[in-house]
Amino acid sequence: MRNRICELFGIEKPIIQGGMVWCSGWRLAAAVSNAGGLGLLGAGSMHPETLIEHIRKMKAATTKPWGINVPLMYPEIDRLVQIIIDEGVKIVFTSAGSPKKYTAQFHAAGIKVAHVVSSSKFARKCEEAGVDAIVAEGFEAGGHNGREETTTLTLIPQVRQATSLPLIAAGGIASGRAILATQVLGAEGVQIGTLFALTEESSASQAFKERCTALEEGDTMLCLKKIAPSRLIKNALYQDIAAAEARGAEAEELRSILGKASTKRGIFEGDVERGELEIGQIASAIKQILPVKDVMEQLWKEYKEGMEGLISVSAE
Repeated sequence: MRNRICELFGIEKPIIQGGMVWCSGWRLAAAVSNAGGLGLLGAGSMHPETLIEHIRKMKAATTKPWGINVPLMYPEIDRLVQIIIDEGVKIVFTSAGSPKKYTAQFHAAGIKVAHVVSSSKFARKCEEAGVDAIVAEGFEAGGHNGREETTTLTLIPQVRQATSLPLIAAGGIASGRAILATQVLGAEGVQIGTLFALTEESSASQAFKERCTALEEGDTMLCLKKIAPSRLIKNALYQDIAAAEARGAEAEELRSILGKASTKRGIFEGDVERGELEIGQIASAIKQILPVKDVMEQLWKEYKEGMEGLISVSAE
């Protein structure tokens, strides 16, 4: 396929793997890039030295395009930006903050920049900041989320109307037909998190993956709105958070309930009851832990079948 997203990033298929904390190490990112998509390292859960290690392993594992997801609220953000520039990274996806501060610096280093938004208002700000592409993420997504609680199918056409930049859809996408649906609404590519978080190459713990593939509809919920809205699995930790929020707990108490390194404890170490388990709504539709190669092949097969179905219907 050739479209603006494929041309911008030099990839075969307009499928970007989300740079998820504790899931998106070099093995996952390299596997996605080698299968024709765009793999992203998840810098949000890496110390600077760890990021350097993963960057160098990526360089050895693939000759295909790849990038890094950078949460702009990262504690050592200036150091992280300098590492990315010094290591010659060519693609950066920024999130959780304003793209204005670093986009020009990245561009000066020859780096292409995409930024994640949850509303058409922030999409317009991205265009003003000069980013190369926008990721519009609906609240079906796992992890940190928009306060607007706008669904992906509602968000994409509004963002498409608000900006002329290349547009990537995210949130609740785990099939080829979902990719096709977002394209009909104006997206030119997709960013997929949950489906790739539950692959064999994901660095998440096996316990986390198995818990996610056993989920049913309604087993995740958006919470922690007084800190940063996050979609979590309903486990023992979530129940404590929900009870505290119901009685009006403030941010400080909620942080105390979470404790230190709660996402690492849940996703990476596999404490599925007391850890913070971030995953998207679409997890309830995923029942197997497969290698990335199989996932990519299935996505593209479904996409082509969906396209052929549309052509068939339009010809009737």
